[in-house]
Amino acid sequence: MTAIQTPALLLAGAFSFVAAAAHLACIAGGASWYRAMGAGERMARAAEQGQWQPALVTFAIAAMLGVWGLYAWSGAGVIRPLPLLRWALAAITAIYLARGLFFFALQGHFPGNTAAFWYWSSGICAVIGLMHLIGLWQAWPRLAAA
Repeated sequence: MTAIQTPALLLAGAFSFVAAAAHLACIAGGASWYRAMGAGERMARAAEQGQWQPALVTFAIAAMLGVWGLYAWSGAGVIRPLPLLRWALAAITAIYLARGLFFFALQGHFPGNTAAFWYWSSGICAVIGLMHLIGLWQAWPRLAAA
């Protein structure tokens, strides 16, 4: 496709790619980056000790965010339609919005993360989710026909 058909999804995809890159930067930057991003002292110490779990978890999140960026760009018309595009975008939108709006339900499961981490990451997820929602609303009829 040559023309961007849904700019909101283009922007949402770009945000997902930036978030993926930030996660990869944590892996490359090590413990100090985990601390700076608010991931918690447990993750930072594990990274300092050379444990594989922080890098694996962080890479998995980055990969997922990268795939979500591809789906957003597919919905925007930048790349070819991906499988189950409408439903994948609906699920991605719901996950971003839920993560952004219901972070307080997750805080108890990750007590090592800083308050700044929860506020910033939740705000970012809410914005990305809103961009997805706007783009999905605009693209839904076109995606149904595809």
